[in-house]
Amino acid sequence: MNYQEKIKQLGPWFHNIHLPDGTQTAPDHFLGDFPSFKWKDLSPSIPEDLKGMKVLDVGCNAGFYSIELARRGAQVLGIDVDAHYLQQAEWVAECFGLQDQIRYRQMQVYDLARLDEEFDLIWFMGVFYHLRYPLLALDILGRRCKHMMVFQTLTMPGELPTEEVYDSHIHDRENLLKPEWPKMAFIEHSFAGDPTNWWLANESGMRAMLRSTGFSVSDKPLDETLICIKDPGYESSVDTWNKSEYLSAIQQNWVEEVKIKIGK
Repeated sequence: MNYQEKIKQLGPWFHNIHLPDGTQTAPDHFLGDFPSFKWKDLSPSIPEDLKGMKVLDVGCNAGFYSIELARRGAQVLGIDVDAHYLQQAEWVAECFGLQDQIRYRQMQVYDLARLDEEFDLIWFMGVFYHLRYPLLALDILGRRCKHMMVFQTLTMPGELPTEEVYDSHIHDRENLLKPEWPKMAFIEHSFAGDPTNWWLANESGMRAMLRSTGFSVSDKPLDETLICIKDPGYESSVDTWNKSEYLSAIQQNWVEEVKIKIGK
């Protein structure tokens, strides 16, 4: 079976992947040459040599980013909830001869809490706003990331704050209405015709949530896209007072952590 026949058999495609002979999987994509045009702007922010590094591609779809990261030498784990996309991704990896460098698993991002594995780089693009429990996902990824995360999400308008606000009086709530206050808009029904779009954060909210899970932002190579570095000098709330709630959320024993918290 030639490439064109296999592409048709495995369709429809959301990633337009340029196969080794130049054949494209979705040449008429409504976004253009997606996600290749994003990679061109993002790739300079990623180390050229990823040999010896482990990479996690969350929501890998047909594996475009997994392929590009494996080409740089990484060992990649791609996860997605959709078995159809994973079938595409496995075939694409074989086309490029990279099946020994890329593993694919059907997983939710929350399942990573039970995965005994850490990653040098986490690729977390186009997933956050689809999650019903987004901050739990960030907490889980924060505990799986050793160094860098590429983070992208749909955003709402808003300005960056000139300074962080650490506390307020219980009746002093006017600050929350300021454009620069970290916030997220909840989408009850659908957004852009998609009922799986739940949340749109402003950039201030994105950065605040990333800080709260142990990341600092080092760069913004694209609109709505941040390069995040795991900050070894910052403990997330999961590592301090909020660990019991996190353990409960991932169905682990949390009672002893409550005793420690109360004791403090």
